[in-house]
Amino acid sequence: MIHNYLEIIDRANSGPYLSEENWDLEKVAMTTMKLVRRHKLAWNPEQIITDDPGLADAIFAAGLELALAVGAYSRTTGRILHFERGELEQGMRSMPQSLVMGEGKDARTLFARRILDERPPLVWAGNPGAPHPEALFQPCVMSWAQEPVVDMITCGSLAAVDGREVRTADPTEILATRRELQYLRQALKRVGRPGMGMLAAQSSVSELGDLAVTHPDYLRPCDSHLVPMLNELKLDNRNIARAVNSLEYGMRNAALFCVIVGGLGGDAPGSAVVCAASFILGNLTCLSDYQLLHPIHMRHVATTTRGVLWVENIVQQAFARNAPCIIVSDIYPKSGALTRELLYETAANALVITVSGGHLEGVGSADGRVPNATGLECRLMGEVGHAAVRQGLSLNQANELVLKLLAKYEHVFDLPGGNPGQSFDQAYDLQTLKPRPEWEQMYLEVKAELRQMGLEALV
Repeated sequence: MIHNYLEIIDRANSGPYLSEENWDLEKVAMTTMKLVRRHKLAWNPEQIITDDPGLADAIFAAGLELALAVGAYSRTTGRILHFERGELEQGMRSMPQSLVMGEGKDARTLFARRILDERPPLVWAGNPGAPHPEALFQPCVMSWAQEPVVDMITCGSLAAVDGREVRTADPTEILATRRELQYLRQALKRVGRPGMGMLAAQSSVSELGDLAVTHPDYLRPCDSHLVPMLNELKLDNRNIARAVNSLEYGMRNAALFCVIVGGLGGDAPGSAVVCAASFILGNLTCLSDYQLLHPIHMRHVATTTRGVLWVENIVQQAFARNAPCIIVSDIYPKSGALTRELLYETAANALVITVSGGHLEGVGSADGRVPNATGLECRLMGEVGHAAVRQGLSLNQANELVLKLLAKYEHVFDLPGGNPGQSFDQAYDLQTLKPRPEWEQMYLEVKAELRQMGLEALV
């Protein structure tokens, strides 16, 4: 059994050698394909939210088999980390069931949600990873931190500091990540919520910035940072350093899994199997405090395609039934601010996550590629999640609503330039930090449409 993290490091240095290409093809792709066939896994694009416990159990079983059969791969050493069944199962039994984020009156407790849980999901607002000009960074954060429905915040990244481009594994990452945390702490104070929990340190691709903000003046022990598992089922010494850095300090580890739907795992069922295996392995290699579920479409990136929505749904149900843990699921729409489609995509994704057993994080508007995100869609994300719980939507009722919403936004995936919308300063008044009238009106109209579609509890 694993007694300390040095054993993970030892396995990354001493396991069997394999080229990364052979890992991808022989281990991940071929093994996943065999498991999909053996378990007869399939999905119905008209049943985005499933009501099939047997299918959820089969996805979980196949994910455990994949984790046991292949293990994880170190890109740094080219070696495989194998784990025994007992180690994987003990790791799952040890996954936290509740977790306090933030401090004082602003503290919130994350918890392992059930399928159709009567407790509303927590709302973690922001546009994670999106590059921002420095002048817009703090106003953007304040736009969602000020929303009463929001429980915790995250943020994008600083693309430049004092006019200087931030480069990977460069000292500028240290400057940018420290500046990011300064802006976040200032923003929380300005909106009167200084103790609110954060997922931050996103201005650093390497481990440098993450290490540089492990201090109570920046990233507090009650906050969280990302410890990603790389695609697919991989790690490296940079992310091992992130995990090791948190050991004594105590900040929360968000184990991030960005399985590519349509990639090495194949279509949605195989990708769900890879995602389940990622949870099981990342729980040990990333020292997970909670699981950050973020599958992406190979071509469209967004989490709002049918296949990605289905993966979010079935993986959450699989773990709620077989290995309850805290799951926070990302919302990354294709569309950006000042588009109706952004609101439709946000609502659909929030419904899938809420009824399937997850907490809400987002909104990474416009694929998280540009600063075209605002607090208004974060507000809608939370309102839809809370309304679904208040109304007691069944899985089938929620699925019907999602299909209606898909009909309103699916066309954006065929647009040559996507549907990026407008930047934050076009959608919000920078002086008042309120939505501009046309954006507010669009939001009100979409809420009325949602009520007419059947979400009557949306207020």
